[in-house]
Amino acid sequence: MKIIIIMLLALLTISLSACSQKKTETNMKQKVLVVYFSATGTTKDAAQQLAEVTGADLHEIKPEQPYTDADLDWNDKQSRSSVEMQDKHSRPAITGKLQNMREYNVVYVGFPIWWYTCPTIINTFMEAYDFKGKTVIPFATSGGSSIKKACADLKAAYPQLNWGEGKLLNRASKAELQKWVDSNH
Repeated sequence: MKIIIIMLLALLTISLSACSQKKTETNMKQKVLVVYFSATGTTKDAAQQLAEVTGADLHEIKPEQPYTDADLDWNDKQSRSSVEMQDKHSRPAITGKLQNMREYNVVYVGFPIWWYTCPTIINTFMEAYDFKGKTVIPFATSGGSSIKKACADLKAAYPQLNWGEGKLLNRASKAELQKWVDSNH
């Protein structure tokens, strides 16, 4: 009886080891990118922390014309951000094109919430690359809005993409980030 128990424990140990090795190999094959647009630095901080947790490469979506404080004044209906957000066809120009997008399997896309959704510069980025075969996972920062509408808008605009579960990353701890990352893989 002891021999049978020992053999079963050995078999279980080998099986668990094989599963663990397979998961590690799968994670090693996935190349991850964290891209973000940050007008004030808040989303940049979240993106840097996410890149650290995931071991991902980091890329900033930079507007060709940087946003000023006046551009970001959401109380002014004539401010640049207000005008862009009112025009669903707005695609602000970006600089710094990624040359190696094809290498990535998972792409986290981060942004501040503007008018309950993502800034139109995110559409500029999404339309500049081929995301076929990739998992795209949105994340955002916000002063009070949820990410739900932004996720729904992105899925509606780009239904052919494989979307992961988006998350608002206001003051997220590394443990919270790791839990979310694990739930998307």
